[in-house]
Amino acid sequence: MPQGYLAMILHAHLPYVRHPEHSYFLEENWLYEAITETYIPLIEVLEKLADDGVPFRMSMSITPTLMSMFNDPLLQDRYLHHLDKLIELAEREEERTRWQPEFHRLAHMYRDRFSRARALFEDRYHRNILQAFINLQNRGVLEILASAATHGFLPLMDISQPAVRAQIKIGVDTYKRFVGAQAKGFWLPECAYHPGHDRFLREAGIAYFIVDAHGIICASPRPKYANLAPIYCPSGVAAFGRDLESSKQVWSATEGYPGDFDYREFYRDVGYDLEYDYIRPYIQPDGTRMQTGIKYYRITGHTYDKQPYDPDRAREKAANHAGNFMFNREKQVEYLATVMDRAPLVVAPYDAELFGHWWFEGPVWLDFLFRKLAYDQQTVKAITPGDYLALYPRNQLSTPSMSSWGYKGYHEVWLEGSNDWIYRHLHKAAERMAELADTHPEATGVIRRAIQQAAREFLLAQSSDWAFIMKTGTVVPYAQKRTKDHLGRFTRLYEQIKRGAVEEEWLREIEYLDNIFPDLDYSVYRTDATAGVLDASPEPALAAVQSPAGSTLSAAGR
Repeated sequence: MPQGYLAMILHAHLPYVRHPEHSYFLEENWLYEAITETYIPLIEVLEKLADDGVPFRMSMSITPTLMSMFNDPLLQDRYLHHLDKLIELAEREEERTRWQPEFHRLAHMYRDRFSRARALFEDRYHRNILQAFINLQNRGVLEILASAATHGFLPLMDISQPAVRAQIKIGVDTYKRFVGAQAKGFWLPECAYHPGHDRFLREAGIAYFIVDAHGIICASPRPKYANLAPIYCPSGVAAFGRDLESSKQVWSATEGYPGDFDYREFYRDVGYDLEYDYIRPYIQPDGTRMQTGIKYYRITGHTYDKQPYDPDRAREKAANHAGNFMFNREKQVEYLATVMDRAPLVVAPYDAELFGHWWFEGPVWLDFLFRKLAYDQQTVKAITPGDYLALYPRNQLSTPSMSSWGYKGYHEVWLEGSNDWIYRHLHKAAERMAELADTHPEATGVIRRAIQQAAREFLLAQSSDWAFIMKTGTVVPYAQKRTKDHLGRFTRLYEQIKRGAVEEEWLREIEYLDNIFPDLDYSVYRTDATAGVLDASPEPALAAVQSPAGSTLSAAGR
């Protein structure tokens, strides 16, 4: 019997970027890079662990936007073209570096990785890597979590309850459509919680969600076990809090493992290093240099004089770091077990793209970690939050505090000088979307199509990614344009619907451009339906009881 548990949770998300109106679009590379560098390597690691019979459990959220892009034929075709270009470049690199052994070996490694990714994507997964994750869930080693429809920052939507409800319900419905099952867990975008939103999660059939540490530690009343065990919200939905200690070891830019000098340097790429005429066919069509994914150097240190990357040395370091992470969790759990009357749970959530894309050795580290947890100790066991609820169905009744995992722990990243202008427009659109749903409860024909498309445009405008990009200053013009384009299309549709004169040819055009959520039911925005959820009392099966220590606990009854 383990003394405590570890819940590793990866959050896989990308904004919906699909531009059929262009033969090439730079931002679509976000998806292609993530498939090659993160999602396929993670699938390979998890499948090998399962094939080897390693006892482990892990959770992973996959957002509706990402699920939709995984299943889009246009993006699937373009990804294969992307891989073909990378394979061609890697083959040329094998020839170019034949007299440079330290680089030739790496060129061969990249050629092999790209070729294997293509074979797996095309032949084994039949272009649908989402199915690979679903298969892992069916094998009992992975629990896939649902998330909000377009990763909207829910607390900043609270002025319009129908908008919050729609993000959650459409997200869970999309999960059902792709996965074929009801989701148990839910990833709040940016781990951002606003008191009361759990009622919409309960309505959608969700059993638990994840928040940042202070969301639980500062809950009211104060939780007896802090963030080392879940609490039940008044609605009956459980909330799990992120563990700060395990997070720092992986996330921290200064103290975390990914910054080790033996690991691969992310920012040195042949797309910028090699002679322009040579690399020109493999960068942007307009000639602008870009990352290709072929990188020959290790971090080395705080220096421009980077040394060649050594995969064997990096792999050994990943094994050492996995052992260190396990050791720290053992000591953490050993202490906590002496001061708690139940086995503690360490919740360790991370962005999935950290593993493989930003931290090249991340998937290998994860492989070592699960093997070491299974065979090198008996103190800590890897499980999912859902597993923990099954073990401990009685938990304290409390309300998490408003929180997020962003800078300073609240909403500053998504609401500050660079992006605050968007919210007056989003709030007005939310008001108008509810109006359309209320005044056209049973629309048919072109009016129904127009209202459905208005909902899609509104949802896409709500993506938290656009505000985040404006704050971080990366591709700000693109984020601004996406926000304005979707709000502009929504407003034009609203005005046409109000006049009863929808431009059907233009409607077909934007239905093709923004084709997410084909089965969307806009009635989710009706104010009477939302009010019904808000007025409903907690589930009758949520029975409050008193623990021997006197703190209020609850039997979930799920």
